[in-house]
Amino acid sequence: MSGQDHAGPLVATLIARLKADAGVRAVLGVAPRVWDRAPAEAGEPFLTLGPVESRPVRGLGCGVEHRLTLTCSSAFHGVEEARAAIAAARACLDDTRPEIEGLRVISLTATMAETFHGRGFARAYGVLRLRAVTEDA
Repeated sequence: MSGQDHAGPLVATLIARLKADAGVRAVLGVAPRVWDRAPAEAGEPFLTLGPVESRPVRGLGCGVEHRLTLTCSSAFHGVEEARAAIAAARACLDDTRPEIEGLRVISLTATMAETFHGRGFARAYGVLRLRAVTEDA
């Protein structure tokens, strides 16, 4: 593995891809709220990408495996909005190979999705877990 940061460019590219996707915009609005960390006064629903866990791929010596968590927060009464946002994000990212300068995405797959109510049912959440493998280009 090189000393190059793979996680930062990967996260930035995935956030840009989510913001540009028509399916995500249909759920989150024309200016979709997608960040690595939501601002204090973020409107809902929104998506955040993180935490991100990265480690070298054993045996290859040149790749990096990333485990990423995409979370939706929704104030809608019920999980439908969170479910729709997670489904749109999954359709946008699953089994794609986004272009990232200096890196090659070997694989990007969704490994798990779930939706659930928050405390007191005032908020609903959705979680999409992703696995990506990158290498230097």
